[in-house]
Amino acid sequence: MLPRTPTSTTSARRPSAPSSIAPLALPGTRAYQRVSVAFFLVGFASFSLIYCAQPLLTQFTVAYHVSPTQSALALSVTTGLLAFAILLMSAVADRFTRRSVLFTSMVGAALLTVAVSLAPTWPLVLLARAAVGLVLGGVPAVAMAALAEVIDSRALGRAMGVYVGGTAFGGMIGRVGVGAMMEVTSWRVALAVLAGTCLLAAVGFRWLLPATPRADRRTETRLGDHVRIWWQHLSFELLQPLFVLGFLNLGVFVAVFNYLGFRLTVTPYHLSHAQMSLLFAAYLFGVVASPLSGAVADRFGRAKVVIFGVLTSLLGLLMTLAAPLTAVVLGVILMTCGFFVTHAVVSGWVGLVAPSHRGHASALYLLAYYLGSSIVGLSGGLFWSAGGWSAVAGYVGVLLLLALRFAVLARRPRSAEPF
Repeated sequence: MLPRTPTSTTSARRPSAPSSIAPLALPGTRAYQRVSVAFFLVGFASFSLIYCAQPLLTQFTVAYHVSPTQSALALSVTTGLLAFAILLMSAVADRFTRRSVLFTSMVGAALLTVAVSLAPTWPLVLLARAAVGLVLGGVPAVAMAALAEVIDSRALGRAMGVYVGGTAFGGMIGRVGVGAMMEVTSWRVALAVLAGTCLLAAVGFRWLLPATPRADRRTETRLGDHVRIWWQHLSFELLQPLFVLGFLNLGVFVAVFNYLGFRLTVTPYHLSHAQMSLLFAAYLFGVVASPLSGAVADRFGRAKVVIFGVLTSLLGLLMTLAAPLTAVVLGVILMTCGFFVTHAVVSGWVGLVAPSHRGHASALYLLAYYLGSSIVGLSGGLFWSAGGWSAVAGYVGVLLLLALRFAVLARRPRSAEPF
């Protein structure tokens, strides 16, 4: 009896099967349109499920008898675990096809949001919201790489813009839509409807997107190598102020929206949940400001535009201290524009400054970015409890001044040794 030929040898000699991977999509083709819609759905579903808790914070204080600071945990645990999940998924995602990672993340987060809508106790709400952050880590970790696998490089920038537009639209709808639905039904039903919509988006994504290839296992990076690369980026002084700016920028933005609702739903404003949620429509101004800031940064320099973005946020914050509702709304719009301008420029700046392994640098930026949302968004509640909106604004103002300092540091040329 002859010995069996090893499987690896047999498969190596066997002619490869025809590839089921679709060719790269070109602009103007039906394939390009399908891919663009698919990634818009990814952005919409993921960001609406992350931020749908924000307009519910005042409802959580009533339903579960928790403080404003405790209610903010519903968002902070999601973004905090999302930050670490992005790092984890960026290290292991190559073991799977990117389409399966994105689809699983969308479905898992939608089902967990249904669980939030049914949760009878506050600890169960926090557990489900934490799990949402964990499963959604696959989206920002692989979305850009997945696009590059199915879109021709000549159209990649345009397709990326569609994905980013989906994230902005999802972040807005997750807040405005849920708030509007609470005018006609309960917050539990509103969450369940949003989750059902995102499940449909996941099915649409799976149907629209062609098969994506599994990464070549021979090119995988070992965990120890990932850690070494991350540490090199953290030690690189040109990247350090950019990571801090990401932390402070989103942290300030989330803290303002977390606690402004507690101010505007009581005397003298008495805004309804639907009226309060309309404040999140200020995102539309930010969506316009983002691409404009990139063009201006190319002409006048990134540091100058970042400083302008931070100063715009600071001016908006000062306006929210005024009593007239119109001034508060204008302040929120300015803060939103300042946030988007700063984020658009800094996130792109990270990729330019990193001398190598830009994906790892971007993952660290996102880690700092979402940790800022979690930590600053939660700690703002301590200031709200101590002194109301004035105390929150003072806290946020100090952080914006700190961000201004780091923007100036990023502007200064330094003799950092690239690794």
